This record gives sequence, C-alpha cells and structure tokens, in this order.
Amino acid sequence: MASHLFRRVLRNPNNSSRVFSSLDRSFSSDSNLIRATIFPGDGIGPEIAQSVKQVFSTAGVPIEWEEHYVGTEIDPRTQSFLTWESLESVRRNKVGLKGPMATPIGKGHRSLNLTLRKELNLYANVRPCYSLPGYKTRYDNVDLITIRENTEGEYSGLEHQVVRGVVESLKIITRQASMRVAEYAFHYAKTHGRQRVSAIHKANIMQKTDGLFLKCCREVAEKYPEIVYEEVVIDNCCMMLVKNPSLFDVLVMPNLYGDIISDLCAGLIGGLGLTPSCNIGEGGIALAEAVHGSAPDIAGKNLANPTALLLSAVSMLRHLELNDKADQIQDAILKTIAEGRYRTGDLGGKSTTTEFTNAVCDHL
Repeated sequence: MASHLFRRVLRNPNNSSRVFSSLDRSFSSDSNLIRATIFPGDGIGPEIAQSVKQVFSTAGVPIEWEEHYVGTEIDPRTQSFLTWESLESVRRNKVGLKGPMATPIGKGHRSLNLTLRKELNLYANVRPCYSLPGYKTRYDNVDLITIRENTEGEYSGLEHQVVRGVVESLKIITRQASMRVAEYAFHYAKTHGRQRVSAIHKANIMQKTDGLFLKCCREVAEKYPEIVYEEVVIDNCCMMLVKNPSLFDVLVMPNLYGDIISDLCAGLIGGLGLTPSCNIGEGGIALAEAVHGSAPDIAGKNLANPTALLLSAVSMLRHLELNDKADQIQDAILKTIAEGRYRTGDLGGKSTTTEFTNAVCDHL
C-alpha cells in the first residue's frame, strides 16, 4: 500500500508528462544518452552523488553526467561561488541533480541555493512527503505534497541597515510569481488525481503581501471547480500537520512558509534523509536535489545516507519520462529500506554508504 502511494506522487498514471516533462533535451555525442548536469555539492555531497552514479550505471539508465563543482572564489557574473558555466550547463541540458551545498553563514556571500533559484528561475519547489514501507515512524500512510514558491518572499535577499543596530528585510510578493505557483499547484493536483489544495498564509497579520498571494490562489481555484480549495493560517497548519497529517493533500505557500512546512512534513516520515525534492523552472528546466545539509562532520567517512538524492534522481527520471527505469530504481531503494538489513546510522542501522548502495544495486 505505502509503496503504491509513494510512487503516485512521482508518477501520474494518467498523464505524468504534463507536469514533469521537457521536450527539448540535450543529447550527448552518443544519441542514445541524455546529458544531465550534476552538482555533487559539499560535505557528503560527492559521496552520495557517487551512489547515484553507481545505481544509474547498474540500472542501465541512459544518462551522461556533466559534472560541475562549486568554485573556490566568487564568480562576479553570478556573485556567488557558482560559476556562470555551471548555470549555463543546466540551461542547456534543462535537467539536473544537485547535492547539498553549504553557504558560509554571516560572511556576506550570496546563498548558493538562492543563486540557483534566481538565475535559473526555479519558481516552484515540489516536495512529496510519503510514508516509506517498512520504515516505522509516528505516523502511518502519510501522503501529501508541498509546493513552495521559490523566488521571492522573505528570501528575496533585500536587506539593509537602517541605522546602527537596526536592520530591515523586505518581503516581496508579486502577482506574477503568485499566479505562476498557484497555477502549477492546481495543475499538479488535477493531473495527479489529488482532491484538495490548501493555501498556507498569514494574511491576518500580513494583509497586503499574503493577501495578494491568497487573492491569486482564489482566482486560480475558480478554474478548477473539481478541486476543493481551502486557506489555512501557517501556525494552525503546523499544529494540524502534527496532529493529523491526513487532513492535507497538496499545500501551496510562499517561500518562507514552504521552507518551514516542507521540513516539518519530512519529519513526519523520518527526516530529510528520506525526502526527495524537485525544482521546476520556466522553459522546461527541472533541477532535482537533496534538501538535507552537507553534514561536514561525517564527510569522507562513508556514513552518509544517499536515499534523498537517489529518490530525487528518480524524480529527475520521471521528468525525462524514463518511467520504467524510475520504477526499477525506486523499488530497489524501498526494498532495501524495508528489509532493514542495510540501513545507515540516521535510520537506526550501522551500514556504510557503500553497503547501502550495493544493496540497492543488488535489488536491481
């Protein structure tokens, strides 16, 4: 049951290509291979990225990786450690996979993740939250989707010092971005057989900004009379999720709320180490990612759990309509976790990254 539900979020049996599809693919010199950009990232990133490569190779996935690393100096063209060439790679290939990236805190550097979202116009972050078969948590059969506006809100990066000891951060909400993510959320719900869309907000306090977001959601909701639409205040939403996650189906929200709620939902099923994520951009771009941190304390020790990046890579395959390969890999991951013999430390086991990855490959 849980395995069937988990697949439903990543693959729509009726019309999966309408939401996660890209007609303009970049092919390698070998016309049978699809070129995809990969950012191994920082900390444990290279280790779990290697797991993905090994699993893809074992499964015979027709992917040629174009690898890009975070630079050691600021690129003036991007104002971050991400190079312009790496961004061009994603624009050209239109599909990519990203490991965890760490931005130094309080050093004045532009966030690497924010740079990717802004430069590639990745307007929606789609994160499924599903109970995994065989891995027991406090909740059973969790089945919901968070869709987060990815480009503005409190994460617009507009901060300044008014006077000494007083700083100001601007929250930007636009009709264009709000309509775009609302349209995506309702379209996703319709094409994936979802029944309800909940708009998460704090319009009772932020009447102008969140009020505009809700106005856009209401406008889009009128086009989808078959889908139940509701509005839930952010703090009440958190309480309801912890009490009974089954009350929700698809949740759409501005940037900051999405950052918080999506991590809360990950906690319902076992943590960020089990949670896939995919960023959708205009022009058919899709950048799947592991949303957990770079875990520098265990980097290079062969202890990292590659599940989140593997499941995100499955999302990437579905975007490319390689559904048979996606099913094959996803089933192998779920069987490995359900058996319980090979689990990394964060899942209560003692297996290494290599042992877990080999177990997945054995199931292939």
